[in-house]
Amino acid sequence: MAVVKELLRAENDGTISFGDYTLQTKKKLSDFAFQGDLYKVKTYDEITRLERNDTLIYESVPGTAVSGMKITDSGVSFTVEGDHDVQITLGMEEGATYDVKLDGRNIGCMETSMGGKLAFGIELENAEQVRVEVIRV
Repeated sequence: MAVVKELLRAENDGTISFGDYTLQTKKKLSDFAFQGDLYKVKTYDEITRLERNDTLIYESVPGTAVSGMKITDSGVSFTVEGDHDVQITLGMEEGATYDVKLDGRNIGCMETSMGGKLAFGIELENAEQVRVEVIRV
């Protein structure tokens, strides 16, 4: 994978890819239509944030590149890349429990906060890629 120079793009397999953690200044793209929803991305080396219909879907600090993000009724999956350890926050269903896997390794079940946010960290170095799967239990 590599950074997404378009900032946000639809893939042929029905997923989306976004983010460019190599940018030194913030770039934004709004009103990206995909499967009946409007997406907005903000990305650079300090943060990557994706919203769908003005609701948080994904945020990483520092910035990352995400490929193949698939959102379903039961969860979300994607591959994340970055050159530093990262804290990821996902906008999920409020009061739900999710099973989180990194590269197929189960890191445990987590409950969302009152706002439906689910947060976890991933160790990334030198543009390392990690496959993330978050499925409602």
